Amino acid sequence: MNQIHCRINGSPVAISSPGTRRLLDVLRDDLGLTSVKEGCGEGECGACSVLLDGKLVNSCILPVLAVSGGDILTLEGLRETERGRCIIDAFAETGAVQCGFCTPGMVMAAAALLFEHSDPTEQEIRIGLSGNLCRCTGYDMIVSGVALAAERGRGLW
Repeated sequence: MNQIHCRINGSPVAISSPGTRRLLDVLRDDLGLTSVKEGCGEGECGACSVLLDGKLVNSCILPVLAVSGGDILTLEGLRETERGRCIIDAFAETGAVQCGFCTPGMVMAAAALLFEHSDPTEQEIRIGLSGNLCRCTGYDMIVSGVALAAERGRGLW
């Protein structure tokens, strides 16, 4: 067992776990952060996306030891911020949410993009979302949601 210290959603956390255990399992099973979903388990779909030190990562392929000393943000933490509410509201208003399975990962991808590029072009939005799959809604509404969040969030990012 390793003792891993990091910050999750702004709070210091000490995790006792084998270092090779997936971050996804620690977040969901040990910490109850169920916005992080397992889709493919191979880092291909983005349902498990979280921010690690501000960068989008797939928690299903990340060993928990790799987050030692890091700062992890999940949808549970993001939605408590004005930035997060801006993105979530824009997704709802543009119909970018249907079944909801991919939504947390899409919102996290949108946040990572907007934190880096506050006024992205449509092409930059599509590239920023490219690691996340949606089988229900279709990407046009999701792209519109990110664009609306960027427009409304001027000054937040």
